[in-house]
Amino acid sequence: MVRIKRGNVARKRRKKVLSLASGYRGAHSVLFRVANQQVMKALRYSYVGRKEKKRIFRKIWISRINAASRLNGTTYSRLIHKFKKLNVDLNRKMLSQIAVLDISTFKSLIQMNG
Repeated sequence: MVRIKRGNVARKRRKKVLSLASGYRGAHSVLFRVANQQVMKALRYSYVGRKEKKRIFRKIWISRINAASRLNGTTYSRLIHKFKKLNVDLNRKMLSQIAVLDISTFKSLIQMNG
C-alpha cells in the first residue's frame, strides 16, 4: 500500500487557522494548538454576538419610543396597544426612527390614536 503524505493539506489547514488568528496576542497567533482553540472560541462568540445584536437593537428602539411617547403624554405600552387595536403596522425600528428624526410626525401619530 502506498504511503499517503498529507503535508500540503495539513499546511493549508494550519495556515488557514493561523491567518484567522493573526491579530491575537502572544502565542495565540503563533502556535497552532493555542491559535486553533482561540479561533474556535472567537467563532462561537461571533455567532452568539450576531444573535445578541438583534436583542440589543430592539431594546434601544423600545427605549427611544418610550422616551418620545412619555414626552407626548403617554407610555410605550399604551401606545403599542393603541397601534395594535387600530391595526397600525409600524415596526419598532421605524417607530423609533420617526421618534428621533421627525418629532412632528410622531406627535401626529400619537394624536391620531387618541
